[in-house]
Amino acid sequence: MTQQSRTITRKSASNLALAFVLLPKAKRDAMSALYAFCREVDDVADEESMPIEKRRADLAAWRQDVRLACDGGAPAFTVNRELQPIISQYRLPFAHFDELIQGVEMDLDISRYNTYEELELYCYRVASVVGLLSVEIFGYQSKECRPYAIALGKALQLTNILRDVRGDAQRGRIYLPLADLERHKVTPEEILRSEYSDRYARLAASVAGHAKKFYAEAGRLLPAVDRRSMIAAELMGSVYWRLLRELERRHFDVFNGPSVRLSRGQKILMIWRTWFRLAIGAAAPNYAMLL
Repeated sequence: MTQQSRTITRKSASNLALAFVLLPKAKRDAMSALYAFCREVDDVADEESMPIEKRRADLAAWRQDVRLACDGGAPAFTVNRELQPIISQYRLPFAHFDELIQGVEMDLDISRYNTYEELELYCYRVASVVGLLSVEIFGYQSKECRPYAIALGKALQLTNILRDVRGDAQRGRIYLPLADLERHKVTPEEILRSEYSDRYARLAASVAGHAKKFYAEAGRLLPAVDRRSMIAAELMGSVYWRLLRELERRHFDVFNGPSVRLSRGQKILMIWRTWFRLAIGAAAPNYAMLL
């Protein structure tokens, strides 16, 4: 039923897809369908060989097609056809899919963010909204899982941004807020030239501070009654927290040397640790244990 979605998820080898391993098969398939949608619309926005207006039109087509899927119509795209029963089963609202597309559309028009508040809106749309859709599939008893998903999504996206500064700069994008650059006396040109400095390290540390606040907020908001159902989200939290700690260990130097990523062994350890802490009924979030 979700063959194309499973193929897209398997090929991505992403940390998000990794988290699905802890889910029952039915929810794993559902998350593969959701992930495939997210991957497809993100790839449309990032396809720089295509003119911006063509990408904008393609995203509009995805918006209309997923609306059909949500409204019980006949979507044309295979991924949306595979997603449609998941939308129906878990009552996933079109408004969330629309916000997600609005988020990737921001990449068509914005290559700089002036303030942290502007960046936070982007993080909400491209990450927290995915979390809000995901928790509906995971299932929960307490509505506090929704603000938990919003906080964790922002924490993960800020970590992602810090890890990918070099790659984004090569595409002419700087997600770190210009106001923060100015405060730390880092010029956009330095980042575009991949120039590392103590000033940049302090800039990145300030953004990491925002991420840490969201990790802490997520850990505080997750209801004890829903720890088991949120196991995949908690695994994501632990993986990205470890990435953030590795960035800190390197003093946020992402311009020199290999990209920051976890080895297969480290990921397996994260899976085991998350499962084990759930099994023993640990109350603190897995990522808090990595301090």
